[in-house]
Amino acid sequence: MVGWILYIWLQEMQVVRITATVVAAFIVTMVSHIFAKKYRTPIIVFSVSGIIPLVPGGLAYDAMRKAVQNQYDQAVQLGAEAFMISGAIALGLLLAEVTNQITRKIARPRKPEKEQ
Repeated sequence: MVGWILYIWLQEMQVVRITATVVAAFIVTMVSHIFAKKYRTPIIVFSVSGIIPLVPGGLAYDAMRKAVQNQYDQAVQLGAEAFMISGAIALGLLLAEVTNQITRKIARPRKPEKEQ
């Protein structure tokens, strides 16, 4: 829900759809990491349910409908946008995973090195 609310809020602020999708996917994944630790469940339980609303299914449908109607210029434009939004979801997931890994590495106490 947090990801979808953020996405809609960014859309109302005239942010580009692709940027809004990256930010929303990033936040969904970060919140999923927190909930996965808190409830000791796999992260996929939370991240999939948060990411599904961001998937551009309607846009992909419109692209295919335009292709069937022989309106190829609009079909390519809609298809490219659907593809970029799908990539933005993947980028948001990747950025959150990298951020989580860096945070865990910094927070982990270091063991003193053994002298030989």
